[in-house]
Amino acid sequence: MSEEILINITPMESRVAVVENGVLQEVHVERTQKRGIVGNIYKGKVVRVLPGMQAAFIDIGLERAAFIHAAEISTREGSAVESIGALVHEGQSLIVQVTKDPIGTKGARLTTHLSIPSRYLVYMPRTAHVGISLKIEDEAERERLKQVVTDCVAAEGIEEVGGFILRTAAEGAGADEILVDIRYLRRLWEQIAAQMKTAPTPSVIYEDLSLALRTLRDLVNPKIEKIRIDSRETFGKITQFVDELMPEIADRLEHYPGERPIFDLYGVEDEIQRALERKVPLKSGGYLVVDPAEAMTTVDVNTGAFVGHRTLEETIFKTNLEAATAIARQLRLRNIGGIIIIDFIDMEDEEHQRQVLRTLEKQLERDHAKTNIIGITELGLVQMTRKRTRESLEQVLCEPCSACQGRGKLKTPETICYEIFREILREARAYQAEGYLVLANQKVVDRLLDEESGNVADLEAFIGRTIKFQVESMYSQEQYDVVLL
Repeated sequence: MSEEILINITPMESRVAVVENGVLQEVHVERTQKRGIVGNIYKGKVVRVLPGMQAAFIDIGLERAAFIHAAEISTREGSAVESIGALVHEGQSLIVQVTKDPIGTKGARLTTHLSIPSRYLVYMPRTAHVGISLKIEDEAERERLKQVVTDCVAAEGIEEVGGFILRTAAEGAGADEILVDIRYLRRLWEQIAAQMKTAPTPSVIYEDLSLALRTLRDLVNPKIEKIRIDSRETFGKITQFVDELMPEIADRLEHYPGERPIFDLYGVEDEIQRALERKVPLKSGGYLVVDPAEAMTTVDVNTGAFVGHRTLEETIFKTNLEAATAIARQLRLRNIGGIIIIDFIDMEDEEHQRQVLRTLEKQLERDHAKTNIIGITELGLVQMTRKRTRESLEQVLCEPCSACQGRGKLKTPETICYEIFREILREARAYQAEGYLVLANQKVVDRLLDEESGNVADLEAFIGRTIKFQVESMYSQEQYDVVLL
């Protein structure tokens, strides 16, 4: 299977596409203005100690001083001290890491418990603990992973080890993959440690990686044949990063200088647009309907125009098989997380049910996010979960419709007309007016002057006042105003 990573860079945003056999599988988007500073490491200066709050303000070079609590400051031995005055003093230099972005008038929150993430691990240079994510529940797997880290550290002959936390993504990872991460983290920490000694105060020592560099850290695997970057400047930064920390993938990097946008060349732009639509057509003529909601996402499978060649059961089976593959891709592409309920078309043959589930499981194996198929409910619905790793594609690129407030439905012109009639009756009872002017959307006014003209005449006779209508082109279908004349 051929896999490629495409990196598209503009001043406003960075985008990454993962393409398998020419088909888009994943999209990652990072807007420049929305990049936070969580994870960044700074050499800061203590500007004020607050004994009453057991905290201190640290100048890290931002507009507002950052805040650190005594509990987030450790002694060299790693034990916390209760009194802030025994830990820091004004004018002192301190190496800190941001745990919370500045919000409004509040400065960033800090800690001295440094941690650096990789794909499978979090490295903690100032502790000697090996921990495992609680979400990895299998005890045998937990023991295996702990032993893998111990063996890798011993094999590398690292003296000042530090500590590691195995992330949820490490479940099932091999020793070679863990070893690559350990080497990457050690090289990175050596760079950071060297900068700590020479960096001025205040200054940034380490910035959390940009999307392009995180992609290399988290998504590159032996199956990736090419990594194409359309920005010469970013290509230079990536080349330097790879030479220093990931030299084994240097030969896969390629600068794309073409005039045609790289995402257009691979049809990625069109696929992104389709990934925002509710309906997903299948080649057979069937289709999926994907409905994200607050508590869960539902996926409905329909046969559509596909009628098959032999029996209804064969038609249903083939549609469900195709749907299983398409669903796995859509979950990755749209980055849908949380609880997912899939309503496959009902199958009477139990072997067909097993094959469809096996197909879904096999396709989900290619997903970078952890997935878990729980089983089939009594109603024949497939229950599964997918780990939330970031916002969904829809959440990144879209916002709720201002006209329908995210309902996905609008009241009909007929409904709005009757609401207007009721509003006029309320106004007539409450106020004395010579007449009424209704401001509304074109479709609503058209109906008032046509299908509802008889009702308008009856209403005028009942209240003894004239009613006029005016189209407001900027009004949505549900918007209207009744003005007293």
